[in-house]
Amino acid sequence: MAKRLFTSESVTEGHPDKLCDQISDAVLDAALAGDPKSRVACETYATTGLVVVGGEITSKTRIDFDTLARKTIEEIGYAGPDAGGFDAHTCGVIVCVKEQSSDISQGVSVAKEHRDEESSDEIDKLGAGDQGLMFGFACDETPELMPLPISLAQKLALKLSQVRKKGTLPYLRPDGKTQVTIEYDEKGAPKRIDTLVISTQHAAKINGKTENSDLQKFIEADMKEFVIKPVIEQLSHLVDKETKYFINPSGRFVIGGPQGDAGLTGRKIIVDTYGGYARHGGGAFSGKDPTKVDRSACYAARHIAKNIVAAGLARHCEVQVSYAIGVAKPISISVSTFGTGKVKDIALCDIVNQIFDLRPLAIIKKFNMQNLPKLNNGVFYRNTASYGHFGRPDLKLPWEELDKVDALKKAANGAFAVA
Repeated sequence: MAKRLFTSESVTEGHPDKLCDQISDAVLDAALAGDPKSRVACETYATTGLVVVGGEITSKTRIDFDTLARKTIEEIGYAGPDAGGFDAHTCGVIVCVKEQSSDISQGVSVAKEHRDEESSDEIDKLGAGDQGLMFGFACDETPELMPLPISLAQKLALKLSQVRKKGTLPYLRPDGKTQVTIEYDEKGAPKRIDTLVISTQHAAKINGKTENSDLQKFIEADMKEFVIKPVIEQLSHLVDKETKYFINPSGRFVIGGPQGDAGLTGRKIIVDTYGGYARHGGGAFSGKDPTKVDRSACYAARHIAKNIVAAGLARHCEVQVSYAIGVAKPISISVSTFGTGKVKDIALCDIVNQIFDLRPLAIIKKFNMQNLPKLNNGVFYRNTASYGHFGRPDLKLPWEELDKVDALKKAANGAFAVA
């Protein structure tokens, strides 16, 4: 019988796309820290020796884009002649920023419900920053209620950066990728770890060795001991003699980051979310202020799905929400439990509508999204820009809180009673 396999990947903070995400979110943090009402849509592009920061920003905060970009790049690890070919101190920084379109601003600042005088509700004052559809997901495969493939891939990528920054493996450089393939059983539960892949940027010389074959053996041994082993030691029952390891399978990986490949904000949306395990509406997160429902509504949908699974109402749960630009109330809300629900999906959807307010300003207030940078010493969203926006026990993310479990259980009991 054919195996059922599923694969997810992650990348480190030094990956060129992730570098761009972090610069864009550093700009967002700076804007919101000085002016919580800032409107930000910041895009970053990076290539050999050059970073371009552009977009639409309306804020009372004065932002030194050049200094902010260089500081972010340096903190990632690209600083100095031996940092991997890209240097925060010598790269060029071009800034192309303008204010938000007045057409967009008027539709978002005064929602259609208010323009039509249909509502006097304060929450209806803010319209959605764009049209679109957003998804949130949760499942019971891990303690953080994330799919196991992306959970492990993110943890491996994070560990790869930790052993570099702590000096455990000082020959590592900032760029890297991880990938995990899980085999599932006939009931859809993780059965075993089938394949682990790590590609890590490294110095041209390690302990005096420069030959590719010598470097390969050295790096492979270190990856298994210092990166893979700590991450999967609690899952040893899922590892067997047939588990495959691919460490730097392409061989030499000295040239990396923007020096080896161009980077762009918003190009790792599957890495940022559920590793392809759940559907995606197509919108990126980084560089966008909370009025952009691409970001805030995805966070809210994850919050709903996670609370539903934590309440024991489903093993797998996916929530979809959609919006029209300038309109506060969602156009649609959908809940899917893929046959794992204790309550019918249509009943769960009714319960979600009762308990959760998905108007943009309600989401912003619920998670205090405009004030998070100021409350966290000016840095919050940048921390989400690598290693995932969900299932992060290392970060205190308000959309990961399980504060609606009791309300969901109570409402579900009512649904059972009606049925």
